[in-house]
Amino acid sequence: MRIAVIDKDKCNRNKCSFECNTFCPPVRSGKEDTVVLDESNKSVIDEVLCIGCGICVKRCPFKAIEVVNLPEMKGSPIHKYGSNGFRVFNFPTPSKGKVVGLIGPNGIGKTTILKILTNQIKPNLGGENASDKEIINGFKGTETQKYFTELYSSILKISFKPQYVDDIPKVFKGKVRALLKKAGDECRLSDVCEKLGISNVLNSDVSELSGGELQKVAIAATLVKNADYYFFDEPMSYLDVNERLKVSNIIKELSENGKGVVVIEHDLISLDYLIDSLHILYGKKSVYGIVSKQIKAKNGINSYLKGFLREENVRFRNSEIKFAQRKALKKQFGNSVIEWGELEKNYSKFKLLINPGKIRAEEVIGVVGPNATGKTTFMNILAGKIKASKNGLNSKLKISYKPQYLTQSEETVFDFLKKNCDTASDEFLTARRKLGFDSIMEKKVSELSGGELQIINITACIAREEDIYLLDEPSAYLDVEQRVNISRLVQSVLKLNGKTVVIIDHDLLFITYVSDSIIVFSGEPSVGGVSNGPFSVDDGMNNFLKGLKITFRKDPETNRPRANKLGSVKDKEQKRKGDYFVL
Repeated sequence: MRIAVIDKDKCNRNKCSFECNTFCPPVRSGKEDTVVLDESNKSVIDEVLCIGCGICVKRCPFKAIEVVNLPEMKGSPIHKYGSNGFRVFNFPTPSKGKVVGLIGPNGIGKTTILKILTNQIKPNLGGENASDKEIINGFKGTETQKYFTELYSSILKISFKPQYVDDIPKVFKGKVRALLKKAGDECRLSDVCEKLGISNVLNSDVSELSGGELQKVAIAATLVKNADYYFFDEPMSYLDVNERLKVSNIIKELSENGKGVVVIEHDLISLDYLIDSLHILYGKKSVYGIVSKQIKAKNGINSYLKGFLREENVRFRNSEIKFAQRKALKKQFGNSVIEWGELEKNYSKFKLLINPGKIRAEEVIGVVGPNATGKTTFMNILAGKIKASKNGLNSKLKISYKPQYLTQSEETVFDFLKKNCDTASDEFLTARRKLGFDSIMEKKVSELSGGELQIINITACIAREEDIYLLDEPSAYLDVEQRVNISRLVQSVLKLNGKTVVIIDHDLLFITYVSDSIIVFSGEPSVGGVSNGPFSVDDGMNNFLKGLKITFRKDPETNRPRANKLGSVKDKEQKRKGDYFVL
């Protein structure tokens, strides 16, 4: 499939001689519709008539045109779900002594690949079924052939962490210790739990655990097995920043000890820090997915953001995901919509101190900090769901709240949205356009994936006539593109109604991309927490990361933040200067 991409921001018909049309061979031979102008006076190239000669690419004075080939349905699929079902083309290469990442949109085949690698699904090579021998021969001459030979001979030992940790209490009733003993080697249990910081919940019932605790228990259940290959499906959901880097280091230790590791993750900072190499998955959601060749970590993530695989000459997205330099951003805010003095909330075993602050109209406030330090309690105080113990907050503002933990029901998505928001509002129509959930409107809420459930709850929160919108961990289970779309949706809603948005999240790339200001929480988890701010994004992140003793640098190619290795030259240099967050 040939595609032509034109950068509409660069294309300027008023300052060129229409070279893309003038020098186009098909146009000159009479096929005048190959290159035309649209209603906005921008060039449009007909990809069917285009012959892919590349003359327009070279002739365009603004370098606004790219013509590339996208190899759709190339060869037989590795696996196909029925005659007209979803299919996956190409396959990743798991390797011992390496952490290999898989990245791509939801619904593109990543979890299918993990299930094939862990022998939960037998690939059918595009037919009804395939024998072990046919599968092994299908990868002849590759490292993957050896992997499947050993997998189907029961030589390999496999350990797998599933995506949805919320389901653990539904399938296991009892104590955490009993779950981990059942999962693997008891002699490894103590060391693994100590590394993950969950020794204190071993005697707790699984049903009592928070999302972050469930995630760490699921990771522990994977690590207590003595396996040759370890597979992790979205291990960072619900974990705070410090926990994400800690888990990353634990997973990296596996590869350093000669184990093979494959990870699916949408948090680009964690993925970048964790992996050695990467496979990008692209295609069309629920239709087909294509696996790229293996790429080095940094190059792979930058290629993913650009939407272009240079090594394979494939453009899989029409636009880049760009991160603007914050110093270049100037935004005017409205008047203060809510102010608070010093607040306290005291429980029997937890104390929260909220220092004075305010939130302005047309402002996005990001809230960062360790788990169990009071961020959600702060949200609930703002939302009026709980009252402060000291100097209560007297606000008559109307507040819309999306909680961290989402519930399911048997109603359809259409009925859910109609009941919970104004489906005729501009905000709803904007969310519908940017998040693209038309295809699931008739599905039951109970049938939705984690990402789909997140999207409809964000929409229900945003598409109400309120003064402040509170979103608690909206990035959970969303892919990179969806997180960017949520960010753009938030900014669009502010332009429409001039209201305010407050967001708690642990994905630092997402929170710095969407926020205008930052509130920082610190303290000892489950004992006490303190809030400070709002600060500017740079000052807030610097304050936050200084407390964690973690430094971030800017990637010069994409402007995205990248975590420095602890103790590296760059890490020491930035700490010496007091620059913990450089963007």
